[in-house]
Amino acid sequence: MKALTGVDTDRWEEEKRRGITIDLGFAPLPLGDQLQASVVDVPGHEGFVRNMLAGATGIDVALLVVAADEGIMPQTEEHLAIVELLGVRRGIPVITKRDLAEPEWLDLVQAEVVERLERSRVRWSPPVPTSAVTGEGLDQLRSALRQVAEELVERPADDLFRLPIDRVFAVAGAGTVVTGSTWTGSVTVGDSVRLLPLEREARVRSIEVHGQTAERAGPGRRTALALVGVDKSELARGHVAVTGAGWRATTMLDAAVELLPTAHKAIASRTRLRVHLGTAEVLARVVQVRSIAPGEQGLARLMLETPLVARGGDRFVLRSFSPVTTIGGGVVLDPFPAQRPRLRQRRLAAEQPPVERLRQLAREAGLAGLAVASLPVRLGLPPARVTGVIAEAREDLVSLADAVVARGAVAAEATRLAEVLRRYHEEHPLDPGMSLQALRAAVGAPAPPPAVVDAVLDLGTRERQLEIAGSVARLAGWRPAFDTRTSDLRERLTRRLADARWEVPTLAELEREFPGAPIRAMLAHLARAGEAEQIDQDRYAPRQALESFRTSLESALSELGQATPAELRDRFGLTRKYLIPLLEWADRHGITRRAGDARVLARLTARKGGP
Repeated sequence: MKALTGVDTDRWEEEKRRGITIDLGFAPLPLGDQLQASVVDVPGHEGFVRNMLAGATGIDVALLVVAADEGIMPQTEEHLAIVELLGVRRGIPVITKRDLAEPEWLDLVQAEVVERLERSRVRWSPPVPTSAVTGEGLDQLRSALRQVAEELVERPADDLFRLPIDRVFAVAGAGTVVTGSTWTGSVTVGDSVRLLPLEREARVRSIEVHGQTAERAGPGRRTALALVGVDKSELARGHVAVTGAGWRATTMLDAAVELLPTAHKAIASRTRLRVHLGTAEVLARVVQVRSIAPGEQGLARLMLETPLVARGGDRFVLRSFSPVTTIGGGVVLDPFPAQRPRLRQRRLAAEQPPVERLRQLAREAGLAGLAVASLPVRLGLPPARVTGVIAEAREDLVSLADAVVARGAVAAEATRLAEVLRRYHEEHPLDPGMSLQALRAAVGAPAPPPAVVDAVLDLGTRERQLEIAGSVARLAGWRPAFDTRTSDLRERLTRRLADARWEVPTLAELEREFPGAPIRAMLAHLARAGEAEQIDQDRYAPRQALESFRTSLESALSELGQATPAELRDRFGLTRKYLIPLLEWADRHGITRRAGDARVLARLTARKGGP
C-alpha cells in the first residue's frame, strides 16, 4: 500500500513488527485530472476479517490482492465472497511480489486468478502484476484504477448524509473526531449531525477530506468530522453520523438472505448469527424463516441484540456465531418492519422497483400510514426521488400533508364506519345520527392520526356512504323513521306533556308511566322538531306551555316589581318541585334575574341601568 500511495497505512507497532495489517488503514491516491481516490487498506489475515468487513463496506472498487509466490489462498476466497455479498460492482485483481516469482509461475498464478474470477458476479479487470520492491506494475495499476474510476457513476450529493464511523479519537483544539467513508449525501461545516444509536446531536466544527481541510464533504470521500457536543468515550466503531429526518436505530430487519455454498449448515429459526452492516457488528437471531440451506436464498427476519442503523437496500454480511466464519449475506428489505404481518406473508423482494415496495409498505402500515420523511430511509432513495415514486403510486395511495396511506385501507375503513352507523341507527332509530366526535373516535385501533381520520370521513362522504351535518354523522340519505309503535308513543307523550302544562314530569316519572318505551330518545326528537324544550337535565316541556309560563311570569313581575318563589308559588298554584325548574329556565333565557331571594324582570333592570 505504501508503494502505491506513498503512505504507510500500518499505524500500530504490532502491525509494523509482524509485517501484517491488523486494523484499517487509509490513504489518498491522486489519479490525475482532479480525480482522487480514497484507499482503504484492510487486513488480509483470516483472524482479522471483522476489521476487514468494517472497511470494505461502502467501497466502489475492490483491489483483490494475491501474492505471486502463494496464489489464491483460503482467505482470498472469503474476501472475494465478502466483496460479492456487499454488492461491489468493479474490481481489479492485483498480483503482488512479482519479483519473487519466475515468469512461468507468474503466468500460472494469473491464469488461476482469471479462471476463478470468471465465475464472480463482480466485473473484474485483467490482473495487474506488481512489485513493491522494484515498483514494477504500479503505474499500470494506477492507470487501471483511473480507467475504472472514470466509468463509475457519481453518487448523488442531494441524498441524505450518512457516515458509518470506523475511528474515534480526540485532537487538542478540535475535540472529538470521527472518521469514515461517506456513504451518501454531503455535510458542511456548521451543520448539525445526529449520532446513532447514541441519539445525540452534535455540531460539525471542521471537516477534512482525504486529509485536507474542507468546508464540505461529499459522497464516496474519506471524511473526518470534528464534532462539538459529544465526548470521545460516548462513540465507537459501528456508530453512524446522519442528517435529515427518518433515521433511527433499529433492532429488527426484514431481509433477503443468501447463504454461500461453503456455509457449514442451514440457518433456521432461532439461529444465532453475526451481522456486519456498515462498520457495525451485532449479534442477531433469525426468526420467521423457512430453513435456508447452503447455496440457497430466502427471506428472513433478523432480531438484533444491539441496535444498528440500516436503510432499505443496504447490503450486509453474515458470519456464524461459532466457529466464526463468513456464511452469507443479504439485502435489507425493510429496516423498520411492523410486528405484523408475519414475514412469510410479505411479498417484498430485493429486485422489486421502489413503487412496488412503497405500495407493499403502505398496505402493511394500514391506517397508521407512512411518514413521508421516513421514506428516503425506508426505500433507500434520495428525497427527491421519493416524490416521484409517490406520484407514480398515486392511484393506490392517499397523500396527506406529511404522510401517505394505502387507499384500500381508507376505503375499507369508510365501509366499516358505514356499518357502525347502520348499527347505531338500528339501536337509536329516533336520533338524527351519531355524534361526529364519537364516530371519529371509532376510526381504527389504535387510533390513527387526525389527518387519516379526516381522509376516511372525506372518502366516505364522497362515496355517498355517509353524510355529516354539523356535529352529527349518519348514513347517506338516512332520516329518523317512525313505525306504528313509535308514532303511537309520540302521540301519547305529546298529549301527556300538554296535559301536565307547568307541572312538568321528570324523565324518571315518564319512564315509569311508559315502561320499556324509548322516552329519552323520543323527547330528544321532539326537542329537535321544535315541539318541546329541555328545561333542565331531567325535564322537557312543550313549547306552548313555556310560552304561556313566560307570559304569566312577565305579567306578574310587571305588576309586583319583584317576587319571591313563595309569592309566585301562591300566585301560580305550583309547588316548588315544579316552580323552581321553571324559574331557573327563565333565568337562563334572560327573562328574569335574581335580586336577593326574589326575581325581577331582566329587561326592566337593564332599562334602568341596574346591575
